[in-house]
Amino acid sequence: MSYVKSVLQPGENIRYVTDIHWKVYFPGFLLMIVAGAVYLIGLQSVARGAATVWHVIAGVLFLAAAIMLFIGWFRRMTTEVAVTDKRIIYKRGFIRRYTIEMHLDKVESVDVDQSILGRILGYGDIIIRGVGASLEPLRNIESPIEFRSHVTT
Repeated sequence: MSYVKSVLQPGENIRYVTDIHWKVYFPGFLLMIVAGAVYLIGLQSVARGAATVWHVIAGVLFLAAAIMLFIGWFRRMTTEVAVTDKRIIYKRGFIRRYTIEMHLDKVESVDVDQSILGRILGYGDIIIRGVGASLEPLRNIESPIEFRSHVTT
C-alpha cells in the first residue's frame, strides 16, 4: 500500500498523484552510451592487451551506469506526491522517510519553475507557500502546471 493511501483521513479523496520526472535516468543512460563507445573502441584495438584494458574500462562504466539507473528508479519508486481534497502530501525515502503535508486552506501560492528543457519534457520545480511557512521546493516533478491547477482549484 502506498504511503499516500495509508494516511488518508476518513472522507478524504485523492485528486491528483504525480511523480518525479523520468529525467532522473538521463545520467545513467548517458554513461551507458559512453560505456558502449569504450567497448567499441576496445573491439577496434589491434593490440590484444589494449583491447582487454578497454573492455575492463567499459565493464566498469557499464556497472556504474547500472548503479545510476537503479538509483534513479529507486528514487522514483520511493517518492510520492499527491493532492487530496484536503491537503498536499509529499513523501520520499524508503528506510529513512521524509514527509511533508500541508492543508489546502493554508496554501497561499504555488510557484512553478520550469527551464526550457523542462517545458519541452514536462517537468519542473514546485514551491508551495503557506501561511507562515513554505514547503521545500519539490524538484523535477512531472506535469507541474497540472499539479498547480489541482492545488489551486
